[in-house]
Amino acid sequence: MRAVIQRVLEASVTIDEEIYSTISNGLVVLIGIEDADNSEDIIWMSRKICSLRIFDDENGTMNYSIKDMDGEIIVISQFTLHSSTNKGNRPSFLKASKKEYALPLYQKLVNQVENDIGRKIKTGIFGSDMKVALVNDGPVTIVIDSKIRE
Repeated sequence: MRAVIQRVLEASVTIDEEIYSTISNGLVVLIGIEDADNSEDIIWMSRKICSLRIFDDENGTMNYSIKDMDGEIIVISQFTLHSSTNKGNRPSFLKASKKEYALPLYQKLVNQVENDIGRKIKTGIFGSDMKVALVNDGPVTIVIDSKIRE
């Protein structure tokens, strides 16, 4: 499971020209799921998202997590995080899970994040053509992979 986590001042997801989700101060989390992902990856990823200390304290040092900030989260599925560009110029998405496998894991991740953060979060709609707008704060962008765990 791969995630691109962006600290934002605001963000929104638009689907079919209608705003579906909006947040202010918080995180936009793009999630890519592969067939090797399982419940252990969901638990690890959720805890990492909720515990990352990437918000500034009063001294401008990244010491606070999303839980400390009482911030908001949008989690958006993005299969292209598992693209491969080894051959040619057209990315291959063979490593990305098909909807039948990925959707239940995505839903479990959303539920796990809500449990770990102690409140509801926002989402996009899995598999939809979404327009994501955000104001990246910092900019702070973190990439994590549950298989590498660096």
